[in-house]
Amino acid sequence: MSHTLGLTHPSIIESSKISFSAKEVDVTEWKGDILAVGVTVKDLARDSNSNFENSILKKLDSKLGGLLAEASSEEDFSGKVGQSIFLRIAGFGSKRVGLIGLGQSASTPAAFKGFGEAVAAAAKSAQGSTAVIVLASSEGLSAQSKLSSVYAIASGVVLGLFEDNRYKSESKKLALSSVDIIGLGSGPELDKKLKYAGDVSSGIIFGRELVNSPANVLTPGVLAEEASKIASTYSDVFTSTILNAEQCKELKMGSYLGVAEASANPPHFIHLRYKPPTGPVNVKLALVGKGLTFDSGGYNIKTGPGCSIEFMKFDMGGSAAVFGAAKALGQIKPLGVEVHFIAAACENMISGTGMRPGDIITASNGKTIEVNNTDAEGRLTLADALVYACNQGVEKIVDLATLTGACVVALGPSIAGVFTPNDDLAKEVLEAAEVSGEKLWRMPLEESYWESMKSGVADMVNTGGRQGGAISAALFLKQFVDEKVQWMHIDMAGPVSNDKHSGTGFGIATLVEWVLKNAS
Repeated sequence: MSHTLGLTHPSIIESSKISFSAKEVDVTEWKGDILAVGVTVKDLARDSNSNFENSILKKLDSKLGGLLAEASSEEDFSGKVGQSIFLRIAGFGSKRVGLIGLGQSASTPAAFKGFGEAVAAAAKSAQGSTAVIVLASSEGLSAQSKLSSVYAIASGVVLGLFEDNRYKSESKKLALSSVDIIGLGSGPELDKKLKYAGDVSSGIIFGRELVNSPANVLTPGVLAEEASKIASTYSDVFTSTILNAEQCKELKMGSYLGVAEASANPPHFIHLRYKPPTGPVNVKLALVGKGLTFDSGGYNIKTGPGCSIEFMKFDMGGSAAVFGAAKALGQIKPLGVEVHFIAAACENMISGTGMRPGDIITASNGKTIEVNNTDAEGRLTLADALVYACNQGVEKIVDLATLTGACVVALGPSIAGVFTPNDDLAKEVLEAAEVSGEKLWRMPLEESYWESMKSGVADMVNTGGRQGGAISAALFLKQFVDEKVQWMHIDMAGPVSNDKHSGTGFGIATLVEWVLKNAS
């Protein structure tokens, strides 16, 4: 990057490499900085002498002369989610020993990921370089549950440690370098799962960094550069195509180019293609992400309290999910599946050359759109991206977009809405989300709502009424998907960021899981 507005350049911060291993050793014999035990409410049951009944806690507490039982009573630690206690111990193998609450029971990926995040918080606070993680009760877990628990815990540690300090003048180096997970088994299957956790987490961190980057740094051109770097890093499985405005014009992408017209930063249409290193391709998929690196709203400018214009760098969260998944899959290299990663990147700005309310634009499938609101621009860019994806000969498409405030009103800040006419595809993606621990909820595609999207002078308008806005937006996108292609739209306007207004990397783990399910 050369000049940026404000002369801001992100610092290059080397990501800390954490070595994970799954072991079967006596936790009381382990030596290092932090020993963290995940406990449920039930694990804290005491006998008549106020000693722990749980065998691991009993053995640990005995070695510590009853300090753990004493501290948990004094601090009213009951094992609820969000509770933790850590003791600084002199003369014991571990410098700090702690209990982390898992609630009534820990059985979901989200619960184990939260456990890993709590361990990361403790490690950051203590500046510990080595940690051991153990569950007080793991006897009831099946072999498959142990694998998914190890994956979730390791992911939680890596993502919990991540801090995006690229835009700060100073940043602390993280100390944690080694984590042992005890009591959930050992061997090649678990080692493979730990590598997988690292691959997916690196994709999520990449996605978070893209979303966090301000619009004066992450222009459409820079997003294209970042995507191209994935293709060059994993050139054995990726190729990249970046189309400029002139090339998009040749493909008749009037809907996308109409949105991009007002910006001084030119549009870049990004297409990465993954092909397996060996063997046949059994299925072709496309992941399409909305790539608005900034959205002013255009002539229907975002104004007033709650308009969130200052957070509109997040409007490329869909493309961040798509390219984060690409980065992870470049490391995993699944066989049997070809994947196209597509984003029509641009800005929605205001100028004398820009798109006006009332203009009629023509998409690449020939359909005409009366623009009744320039702030419903994401769907206009996705329209041409979806047509392009269908032209790649794919069988299934998942698109992701920070598309509507209506979806956030309906589902809140942490759940994405899923829209698809295809039950089989819904089942595939929702099962992938169960494994990843991300929250998706299937919404209706109510065809009668299309009436509100009809125009008197064109094939359609780009927004309907306020009621059911997320549904009518999905119905709009459906007009640009070939009927032979299975298609799903994910509206991730809520979970793209957290309550600290930082990117979450939402969608990446689910997309990777879904691609792998299709590969197998």
